[in-house]
Amino acid sequence: MDKKIYGYIRVSTREQNEDRQLIAMNDFGVPSENIFIDKQSGKDFNRPAYIKLVENLKPNDTLVVKSIDRLGRNFYEILEQWRIITTEKQASIVVLDMPLLDTRNQQSDLTSQLISTLVLQLLSYVAQIERDFIHQRQAEGIAAAKAKGIKFGRPIKDKPDNYDEVFQQWRQGKISAREAGRRLHVDYKTFQKWTRTV
Repeated sequence: MDKKIYGYIRVSTREQNEDRQLIAMNDFGVPSENIFIDKQSGKDFNRPAYIKLVENLKPNDTLVVKSIDRLGRNFYEILEQWRIITTEKQASIVVLDMPLLDTRNQQSDLTSQLISTLVLQLLSYVAQIERDFIHQRQAEGIAAAKAKGIKFGRPIKDKPDNYDEVFQQWRQGKISAREAGRRLHVDYKTFQKWTRTV
């Protein structure tokens, strides 16, 4: 059976730039058709490209990731996925930024397995803590902004000059909310919001 090399790339929706990871995959020799990319959070492993990748893995295949946080940011789930790939799928994992996390030649080397396991747990823990800190900083930032009176969400549009006239026609049942919105050049839901603030 042919051994295949797969690459997995993840960027958050805010980053949107996978170039650095793609270059690393190409330098390692991962065929472009075997690179799977997800653009979403690393909070869990419910990601379409990752799921498809794991389904494709066969014994003796190799999965390459740039760093452990690209795999995920949930401590327990990273360890579980590592177990699934290396034990159930019997594939190898290579983490490019951490040479100690290369399971290709560890089947019979207990010392290497032990070191790899310890490093994996440490890095997974750090990825989880970093994710928790990001959420904490976001919550603190939002709370501080609200305390300063900063409002979140879309601002309510100013009413056009002909609003009162259109509103009275709608109120008298002469026109619908959709028609009122059309005459005011706004979405009818915006018009409905305006009517609730009267």
